[in-house]
Formats: sequence, structure tokens, C-alpha cells
Amino acid sequence: MYVPAHFSASDTEVGEVLAGCDAADLVTSTPRGLVATFLPVLYDPAAGEHGALLAHVARNNDQWREPAAGESLFIVHGPDAYVSPSWYPSKREHGRAVPTWNYLTAHVYGRLVVHDDPAWVESLVRRLTGRHEEGRADPWSVDDAPPGFIAGQVRAIVGVELLITRIEAKAKMSQNRPEADRAGVVEGYRAEGDTAMADAVRDASA
Repeated sequence: MYVPAHFSASDTEVGEVLAGCDAADLVTSTPRGLVATFLPVLYDPAAGEHGALLAHVARNNDQWREPAAGESLFIVHGPDAYVSPSWYPSKREHGRAVPTWNYLTAHVYGRLVVHDDPAWVESLVRRLTGRHEEGRADPWSVDDAPPGFIAGQVRAIVGVELLITRIEAKAKMSQNRPEADRAGVVEGYRAEGDTAMADAVRDASA
């Protein structure tokens, strides 16, 4: 990943994007070329030496069957949004401004481990379900469904675990713009109701 120094993500930003990641793209190099699948994921900081990303794929998806050559990769997406030049005070001064895109992303590399094990897969499903059902007025539980039905669903998926070896991350949040332009971007996002991006640009500029 090309990461200019002023767009380098901090360890805190990387930790936050991994902890908040709900889904990511798994990319593996196989004998038939690169293969990618978008998957729900769970970050486990205690797994392996540097943490792990856990997920499951459909049994009918051949990606888990094909041995990955070398490292595998999860592409994790943080907040992102368009930047209008009209938000820059400098645009009104001299007109030398163009649109761009702000974003936070992490390329998480590691060794992919396949878990064709119903107990492991069910445990992951319960953890994923608990994460997304927590706080709901009427949370759904795996135990709400008949055991035989759940067993069948678990047999239809296979677990995958990326044991993290390295992470490349980039937080492009208008850090290369003058202070007044960055403030204009924050105001622009707030006016459009995108408080997440407004906060991200504000924090990156602090």
C-alpha cells in the first residue's frame, strides 16, 4: 500500500478500525489466481502473536479448499467519503482545488488457517451473533432456533482464521490541506449529516 508519511495511521487508529470491523474482503492467492470474498469478521486481539481476524465462508465456496500461496490478506474498510472542493476556503481564493476522497483502510496480512470443525464454527457464530445482537430490544440467540437446524447451518459453513503477521494502514483525512480547508471539510461533512467522517477529519487534524 502506498502510504505517504502524513497519511500514516497510528497504532490507536489501527486498533480502533480492527475492533470496529464488522466485515472485510478476504484475498488469497490460489493456483487459479487471486480470489476474494467479502465476509463478516471478528477481531480477536488475543489470538496468535499479533491477533487474528476470524470469519466463516460457505462450504460451497472453493476459496477455503485452495491452498493459499504465501500470505493471505483481509482488506478492512474504515469510514470513507467524497470531499468537495467547494468546502475549501482556498478554492474561493484561487480556484486551485480538485475533488478527492477521504478514507481509513487497513491491509491485514497473515497466515490463513482453515477450521473445518463444527465446534469451532459454532463458537464463532455465537460470538458474531452476540456482537451484533447485543443492545437490541429483542436480541436473537442461536439457542432460539432448533438445535438440528443450527447443526445443519453450521455444517454448511467453514471457519477461517487469519493469524496476523503485519498490517499496513492509511488514514487519509485531509491532513495535507491547510488548517482552514480542513475545518471546511469538517463543516461540510457535518452539514451533510456525516458526523463519523467529520469527527475522523477533526481528530486526524488535531
